[in-house]
Amino acid sequence: MAKANILLVFLCSLGLLLLGGVGVEGNPNYRDALQKSFLFFQGQRSGKLPANQKVSWRSNSGLSDGSLDHVDLTGGYYDAGDNVKFNFPMAFTTTMLSWGTLEYGKRMGPQLQEARAAIRWATDYLLKCANSKPGKLYVGVGDPNVDHKCWERPEDMDTVRTVYSVSSSNPGSDVAGETAAALAAASLVFRRVDPKYSRLLLQTARKVMAFAIQYRGAYSDSLGSAVCPFYCSYSGYKDELLWGAAWLFRATNDAYYYNFLKTLGADDQPDIFSWDNKYAGAHVLLSRMALLGKDKNFEQFKQEAESFMCRILPNSPYSTTQYTQGGLMYKLPESNLQYVTSITFLLTTYGKYMKAKKQTFNCGSLFVTPKSLIGLAKRQARDAFNSILFPRTMI
Repeated sequence: MAKANILLVFLCSLGLLLLGGVGVEGNPNYRDALQKSFLFFQGQRSGKLPANQKVSWRSNSGLSDGSLDHVDLTGGYYDAGDNVKFNFPMAFTTTMLSWGTLEYGKRMGPQLQEARAAIRWATDYLLKCANSKPGKLYVGVGDPNVDHKCWERPEDMDTVRTVYSVSSSNPGSDVAGETAAALAAASLVFRRVDPKYSRLLLQTARKVMAFAIQYRGAYSDSLGSAVCPFYCSYSGYKDELLWGAAWLFRATNDAYYYNFLKTLGADDQPDIFSWDNKYAGAHVLLSRMALLGKDKNFEQFKQEAESFMCRILPNSPYSTTQYTQGGLMYKLPESNLQYVTSITFLLTTYGKYMKAKKQTFNCGSLFVTPKSLIGLAKRQARDAFNSILFPRTMI
């Protein structure tokens, strides 16, 4: 099953985290990897392409998207080799791009502008999806069952451009919560460089999050074969409610979102982080308040973030993570690198927070320092590259 977010999260998080925590020179050259990741984004663009498009062999496509429901849903990104726009993973990719830019943008040099452009290409589309019709959130374009049977360039596609949406009667708290997270995170990226656009993103994020909270339900149940088995919400929607509220709290500092977080009760204790399961990401994001802000109200999330790290570290007595003989993290047999790289992002970012305040913690008898987490992240980044270039060496 093809997933655009595998490469998107891999390339953007790998480049961003390494620029934040590891030297960028040498072999492989991570600065070059970051630059190329943004070319990949350009290659996945849907809609009317700009004059400064660097991937010149791509042209305009999907210019009638949304017309079947009399709205404009042009733009956004196609999913991997498909011509479908799946908003659930696309919004997660946007959230992660924004988070990476917020954490490591100052070290990205000229690629910071490329990062903002990649984020905005997604958020312009997500804004259309959220604001085109009252009471409706569009969550995808293109029939995946038909599209997967037809291999063709998006410029040449002749498959029906079906549009999919969630509403009060057909809810989708998961995709709505992720869309709200993406818009809120992006609002922080643009807060200083484009305040007007930032305000629009945040205003829309609030509206979409209110929809997610008020009308509870999984979009998989509402849309069925339009999203399953491609991007079913296997983990349910509670994690997206937590994730969306966490990002809106960071963007607004509004106590409403903190209070809402507390109403969600005990969280799952995962050993994975992905487009589907956001618990670990939310815990790390919220732990920032405890570590950097020294706010005791967020101590719970700090403990949950550290519990997650204890499930990942190879020498931890609580580890639930397998590693190959070559040292690469192994989570699931299908598309394993997406889990490796998203988890690596959390390792690096939590290590960064710890380092800023000279914090340590324990996994039973294992003493964990910032260097422990960042060192593992370095090895996973190296091994991820090697598994692509020399796959048999990582078995």
